[in-house]
Amino acid sequence: QVQLVESGGGLVQAGGSLRLSCAASGRTFTPSSMAWFRQAPGKEREFVARIAGSGSNTLYADSVKVRFTISRDNAKHTVLPQMNSLEPEDTAVYYCAAAGWGGNYRVRDYDYWGQGTQVTVSS
Repeated sequence: QVQLVESGGGLVQAGGSLRLSCAASGRTFTPSSMAWFRQAPGKEREFVARIAGSGSNTLYADSVKVRFTISRDNAKHTVLPQMNSLEPEDTAVYYCAAAGWGGNYRVRDYDYWGQGTQVTVSS
């Protein structure tokens, strides 16, 4: 079994920054892609960012492009999104996900999920 553990969430003022982290552990597993999704109260889970391969292949939701940057440590199977210029609309539970094969922007692309970490941006 593969476990994903997120960390780094918290409360931040609008315009501030947070860096999340997701570590994969468990059976030998090299994710094809790792991604972040988020879910605000009363809304569906939505794609935030994905990183694939060695880390040069990235994809961002339009709402976070330019403000968020995702990186990956393949040796440690961690993915590290840097979130800058945070807005109250970014408030949500953020989930890490990993795909054994492929992996794009859809929830169904991913095989493993973390428990989520809360990010709250105050205005």
